[in-house]
Amino acid sequence: MSRPLVVVTDTVFPSLEPTEQVLAALDAQVTLIPEPTAEAILEAARTADGIVVTYAKVTAEIINGLERCKVISRTGIGVDNVDIDAATARGIVVTRVPDYCIDEVSDHALGLLFALARKIPLANSAVHAGQWSVGLVNPLHRLRGQTLGLVGFGQIPRALVPKAQALGLSVTAYDPYVSAEAMAAEGVKKVDVEQLLVESDFVSVHAPLTPETHHMFNREAFQKMKPSAVLINTARGPLVHEDDLVDALEAGELAGAALDVLEKEPPAAGSGLLGRTDVILTPHTGFYSEESMIDLQTKAADEVRRVLQGEKPRNPVNPQVLG
Repeated sequence: MSRPLVVVTDTVFPSLEPTEQVLAALDAQVTLIPEPTAEAILEAARTADGIVVTYAKVTAEIINGLERCKVISRTGIGVDNVDIDAATARGIVVTRVPDYCIDEVSDHALGLLFALARKIPLANSAVHAGQWSVGLVNPLHRLRGQTLGLVGFGQIPRALVPKAQALGLSVTAYDPYVSAEAMAAEGVKKVDVEQLLVESDFVSVHAPLTPETHHMFNREAFQKMKPSAVLINTARGPLVHEDDLVDALEAGELAGAALDVLEKEPPAAGSGLLGRTDVILTPHTGFYSEESMIDLQTKAADEVRRVLQGEKPRNPVNPQVLG
């Protein structure tokens, strides 16, 4: 029997060693594509048994050209760069890793909340520029007693809940797929999205990117928020209409925003988000720690191993192909 071939379309990791260690159980040949163009992916993966993908686009055209692929494993939480329908039609299971950076992203969201609430970047820049004045950060308000509204109630926002509650924040959440009882068990009040926008002092976004959630934070949504409220997004950039966000900030319809993800990364030089003292931007680092990177590679590779060894994957996106 020939060695299984596993193609890695692209990587942001310093080494493929964690992937190779897991797939050593299969005696698999692991191949990294130097340049993840559609042509290069199809050429390298045509006879692959499994594919590991990070940011490369795995389109229907690529999938329809695969001859024996059984699994496409995404090294990440979302799978919007893989054509799920095409994979399902071909009987290829698509997997993801939803649990590799729960601590990191929830910590990052809380850090951005702190930075906005205490205006830390603004104060830091002012002091370095030779200004020393409490007046620069007026007004500031006590965190205790304010409301954090979570959009989405998956693993990451659930991890954020006790951290926020320890600060004295009340927590509400909007998620049409989670019951009020499940939220209440964690001390969270279930609300609809309009109530969340109207009542929250901090809105932290943790929703998946779908056609329904694309640009769900637009001018209409911002106009429902308190003028003193702030928006935090550590989920997906296109959930927020960035031009509308800039317009809302200019109009004083909300007090600030902290974004770890953008519609276009990095932002264009002329982006209206740049250079604003009421906007904090981090370069999509919420997921990152040395530990989470090992977890991500290991868990993504283990999904490939499980499928190729005839086991059920832990996190299939299209479980119907498993029969």
